[in-house]
Amino acid sequence: MSLTSTPSTAAANAPEKSTRAAYKVTPARVLRSEWSKFWSLRSTWIAVGLSLVFVVAFGLIFAARYKSHITAGVTPGAQQEDRFASATAVSLSLFGVNFGQLVLGVLGVLVTAGEYSTGMIRSTLAAVPRRLPVLWSKAIVCGLVALVVGSVAAFASFGIGSRIITGTPAALALSSTGVVRSLFGAGIYLALVAIIGVALGSLLRSAAAGIAVLLGVLLLVPGLVSLLPTSWAQNVSQYLPSNAGDSIQALTRATHTLSAGAGLAVLLGWTVLALAAAAWRLMRSDA
Repeated sequence: MSLTSTPSTAAANAPEKSTRAAYKVTPARVLRSEWSKFWSLRSTWIAVGLSLVFVVAFGLIFAARYKSHITAGVTPGAQQEDRFASATAVSLSLFGVNFGQLVLGVLGVLVTAGEYSTGMIRSTLAAVPRRLPVLWSKAIVCGLVALVVGSVAAFASFGIGSRIITGTPAALALSSTGVVRSLFGAGIYLALVAIIGVALGSLLRSAAAGIAVLLGVLLLVPGLVSLLPTSWAQNVSQYLPSNAGDSIQALTRATHTLSAGAGLAVLLGWTVLALAAAAWRLMRSDA
């Protein structure tokens, strides 16, 4: 009688090999995960819809007011402090960006701070122990969506608004110098504001605190700077995030404002600074 086992017996006794693929965290998988979580939130759909409505609707309302101004026989600039004195089709159609930035900035805060308030961030960081890919992926997803939404809204507002103000001094065509650059500039500005919101939400880990700081930076600080002596205010205000963003969208450069390229560089600097602070706290503090 032989003591050696047959091949079929050895195979039966061998440890069962798992057929499931080994789990590996890659940047693409983290990005796909954040993309899925982003669109699973009801607040995302509401914010995207509101930002589209705000940018387009307020731009068209402003264009209609300008048209009625002209129809009434008032020459732009004839009245003191006339808001339509230097109006162009671009400035009229992008009036709603001031409102859209608030919605998309708040959305950015909620994308990160919301996970801390629900405790979901612990599951996220358990799945991605290196942590930083989570922050980069949230920033990419939110910034990309804001870029697309902002650009689409800016072009739609310009396209419809141009029909309203046809035949007026402010009328411009899409092929006019600087128009396409300004409209894409609006989309880039909204994307960077959304990314700053993501960074503030991750840094402060509170939706209320993040939204308060964001609104303060965009609305309150420019008002406080205007109280400084005139020469100081003119030198400082152009480097604020909101004013640098205005330079990116402006069709022509005004006095005491940055060029479009310099405005983009300054706003990128603010964005990198906010992300660096968020990354520092994410690596140093427990969730």
